[in-house]
Amino acid sequence: MRLATREAIEAIHATATGESAFPESLLVQTDTRAIERGATFLALRGERFDGHAYVEEAFVRGAACAIVDDASVVPPGRAALVVRDTLQAYLDLGRLARARVKGTVVAVTGSTGKTTTKQFLLALLRGAGIPVSATPENENNEVGVAKFLCGLGDGDARVAIIEMGARKYRDLDVLVEAARPDVGVLTNAGEAHLEIMGSRERIADTKWAVPAGARRAVLNLDDAVSVTLAAGLAAPPLWYGIDGERPPHGQRAVVIEADAVWTIAEDGTTETHHIAIGFPGDHNRRNLAGAFAAALLCNATAEALADAVRGIALPHGRYEVVELPDDVRLVFDAYNASLSGTLVTLATFGREEAERRIAVLGSMAELGDEAPTMHHKIGEIAGTRADIVLAGGRYAEDTARGVEAKGGAVVRYASNEDAIAWLRANVRRGDAILLKGSRMYKMEQIAEALGAEVFA
Repeated sequence: MRLATREAIEAIHATATGESAFPESLLVQTDTRAIERGATFLALRGERFDGHAYVEEAFVRGAACAIVDDASVVPPGRAALVVRDTLQAYLDLGRLARARVKGTVVAVTGSTGKTTTKQFLLALLRGAGIPVSATPENENNEVGVAKFLCGLGDGDARVAIIEMGARKYRDLDVLVEAARPDVGVLTNAGEAHLEIMGSRERIADTKWAVPAGARRAVLNLDDAVSVTLAAGLAAPPLWYGIDGERPPHGQRAVVIEADAVWTIAEDGTTETHHIAIGFPGDHNRRNLAGAFAAALLCNATAEALADAVRGIALPHGRYEVVELPDDVRLVFDAYNASLSGTLVTLATFGREEAERRIAVLGSMAELGDEAPTMHHKIGEIAGTRADIVLAGGRYAEDTARGVEAKGGAVVRYASNEDAIAWLRANVRRGDAILLKGSRMYKMEQIAEALGAEVFA
């Protein structure tokens, strides 16, 4: 989206410098390798890069203007807007772009399930014939959200789905302020990034910014934080759940069963629509329910959405099933790992029909002082869901002790190469193998060594 220069200068509180004429409107871009002629280059700073080092190159490649926080990097005479913080300026420009969007803006956050819910919502709306766009992959931080907003069209009437991720306390505040969502979906407030956040209360406080900052909230009936805080919202939420879960009296909900979706109105009346779900896991049915509820608030009909369910598949890296030779089934679920996410994955894996179920568990990350206890719990559950558990990563010993506490069989492995060697030597026809662990443990290396092509 091109933004009027005068409005942009005011929005980012910039000081204009340089002798060159400013363009009447700004097309903001951050990558000199793909910058368009006449665009405005915004110099971001990161842990491993500094866009200010490429300002001169941006002008050589055709930029008409630059947005910087250090005026000394701007070549003499070139037009520049000097701000205090270029990242905040990017978000402020995103907020300015958001004001010119006509479509419904949906924000999705949560400790687990947010990317799956976003992708389900995207697929449901497309299947229902509603124009929609969404943040790609996991571009859910300040840069990703600002880039997405600035990339929307002037007067864009599509539904815009924005995934919002948080790694630090109150990270989401600036994202909500920029996006001003019409619909805010909270999948759950769990223990992800507990080490960085400091406490579950701070995690809940951070995540709650999305439903609290939206005109309408979509909340999970199985999330304790949502149940506790919902009464403080400006408008009643639209709840979602699975099986026998029901909303508080007088409130709406979407509930998904094995082959049907129920929409429950404020007066308690229900409508039921048949659906055909093509993926496993109660937690994924719950994510689907959240997406279905959000889609209803985007003016989709329940009938159209029910028909659209048939074509939905899980995103890559989430319970991704690969059939290997000798009737061996590999389940790759290592996009990331948290306590709650690992528990629901193990519950699903425990229902796999196989000669033996082998769970290869790398450790989880960023859990703080509770990490040993959480891994022991994972081990206990894994010991009852798998015939053999391979425990690896930093907390392998805690996982292993949990397995042994339940009388399960456990193999400790020190590296992915060790796990690969054991699997090659011991996997038999008809086995099912689960790979689950934090992304830092590169579980895809194990999958690829066994002949499975997965998307990490």
